[in-house]
Amino acid sequence: MGAAEGGCADDAGTRMRKRALIVDDSKSARVVLSRMLEKYGIEVDMAESAEQAIQYLEHQRPDAIFMDHLMPGMDGLQAVKVIKADPRNATVPIMMYTSQEGELYVGQARALGAFGVLPKQVRPVDVSKVLYELHLLPERRDAEGSVLAPVDLEAPGAAKPPAPPAAADSTKRIETAIREQSADLRRFVVASLDSFATRIVGEVRDHAVKSPVEPAPPMPPPQRPPWPWIAATAAVALAAIVFGVLWMGTRARLAASQARIATLSTAAIPLDRARADLDRATARLTAALASASALGATAASGATSTGAGATPSGAGAAAGIATSTAAATGTAADGRVVTVPYGEVPLDRGRLDAMRGLLAQLEAQGFHGVVKVTSYPGLFCLTGNPTDGYVPAKPNLPAAQCDAVGNPFEESLSGQQRQSLAFGNLIAGVRERSGGAISVAIQDGSSAHVATPYPARTATLTAGEWNEAAAANNRVEFSVEAGTVQ
Repeated sequence: MGAAEGGCADDAGTRMRKRALIVDDSKSARVVLSRMLEKYGIEVDMAESAEQAIQYLEHQRPDAIFMDHLMPGMDGLQAVKVIKADPRNATVPIMMYTSQEGELYVGQARALGAFGVLPKQVRPVDVSKVLYELHLLPERRDAEGSVLAPVDLEAPGAAKPPAPPAAADSTKRIETAIREQSADLRRFVVASLDSFATRIVGEVRDHAVKSPVEPAPPMPPPQRPPWPWIAATAAVALAAIVFGVLWMGTRARLAASQARIATLSTAAIPLDRARADLDRATARLTAALASASALGATAASGATSTGAGATPSGAGAAAGIATSTAAATGTAADGRVVTVPYGEVPLDRGRLDAMRGLLAQLEAQGFHGVVKVTSYPGLFCLTGNPTDGYVPAKPNLPAAQCDAVGNPFEESLSGQQRQSLAFGNLIAGVRERSGGAISVAIQDGSSAHVATPYPARTATLTAGEWNEAAAANNRVEFSVEAGTVQ
């Protein structure tokens, strides 16, 4: 009977698990959201495009869909319209998972049938709230078990809640093994007590049936054998001993793992310093090559100007714009430089205002040519983890204690996500107004091309000193290149 009940519990646990479909062309965005959902025991399927998601829905029916907006081919809003038009999938809730924001966008998404909008910079508490609204998680009061039925809570094969994320894989496996051993011991003790109670009740019933109907002289009550309670006590004592042995072994392995992690962290400090020295040497070499190229271009430009006796009007306008921009902002002579705070989309906000002012100035002077927009990532000293995300470290934290050095936020953005919708509309508008005379080229720069050298990685270096250079290097540069006047 126990095996049958365990099998039924396994089937019930399988049926209760919810399934979600994540549709996003960014692999890192899919991984971040899937890890958040799996923490709540939700099975996750993934699709890289809207077309692939529609093919998936022909054979599968998830409990919810998380849809990105900007994707190659069919975008998220078009996919929502197609899915809601299919009667088989019309009742599946769709949550837009995108960096787009604003009441206008939310209203447009809901008008097409979307449940709502979940931002990509989402906190775990917001994810749990959305899951409750989508009915992917049971109500909190339903999740609380009754204290009168402990056997059902620990029944064999029952679905266990998902384990919380751990700092390291080895620690997670150790904690999982301890929980499984503890659950097995509790189930063994409860099953033993249940068996003993059933046997005693059966013996009492048999005795009542076999007793004569005629009155009989009173007999002393039968003495129940004490061996069931002795066996139960022995089982509990054995369980406690086994649990203690497992706990001691686990603590020893955990201490050894922590010592090894500390040793590896100490050994990694010289490697970080060597990498910092290499980055500074690369930056100096890059600056030297850029200076040499600029000198060669200046000499060639002077020779051409002397031979021809005049320059095109478009080139003169571009030179005037670059000079006036440098004088107004105190930047390099070849264009405008605007820094990007960590965690912001590169081509948005302050960079959008700078681009709008530059294009207005070019249109007023009748400029013909290309405006180059190059985005350079800064390497920040960060604290956090891949699951919950990273943030810049506190200024007084030693730089050697940073959890990561880089720019994971910008690495997780695809090409379309690196610019806002307003930035894209600005580029399209100037191209249409100028009849193609002014075009915009967007490029991704390397982190090795720095504007401010990073400080040396010493024992006294702080995260604030390092992030000051990283903030200056996390930037967008605007430059103009004149073309032939038509």
